Amino acid sequence: MTPELEDLRYPIGRFQKKDQYSPDEIKSNIQIISALPSKFMNLLGGWDDEKLDTPYRPDGWTIRQLVHHVADSHMNAYVRFRLALTEDSPTIKPYMENLWAELPDAKSAQVDLSLQLMKYIHLRWVLLMNSLDGDDLARTYVHPETGRIYPLSEVIALYAWHSEHHYQQAFTLAQRNHWQ
Repeated sequence: MTPELEDLRYPIGRFQKKDQYSPDEIKSNIQIISALPSKFMNLLGGWDDEKLDTPYRPDGWTIRQLVHHVADSHMNAYVRFRLALTEDSPTIKPYMENLWAELPDAKSAQVDLSLQLMKYIHLRWVLLMNSLDGDDLARTYVHPETGRIYPLSEVIALYAWHSEHHYQQAFTLAQRNHWQ
């Protein structure tokens, strides 16, 4: 992948896992997740179908697909989070995100459907995350494709990164095309 394509694909860089997250880092990461639906709504509020159907990078998803992906991904993350809190290190169900992005609804549905879904999932998820203590944040789930164990403190960091990662893909497209 060329450096230019890498920058378009990962405008904030790739996720960097840490061994531990401080209470302040966890709080900051929850705030990033909390803010995402409003940030997307503010950015995309006046976009027409032509803009929404523009790929954020060559051979990349359209902004429409990207928004639907974020809603799908965060919906799955919320369920996985709840499983980790109620079961002993459950093995989560993976899904084929690239194939989900190719389904008819991801390619044609109005983005407001996923923005509203994201808004309400995030309200519940943030409420849940803000109620957790250190023992809760140490709870884990297992990803079956890698066998890797994910503590919830890391999941919060991962989805804060995921939130900003995809927001910046749309935002930098808007900047490049002078849509601001």
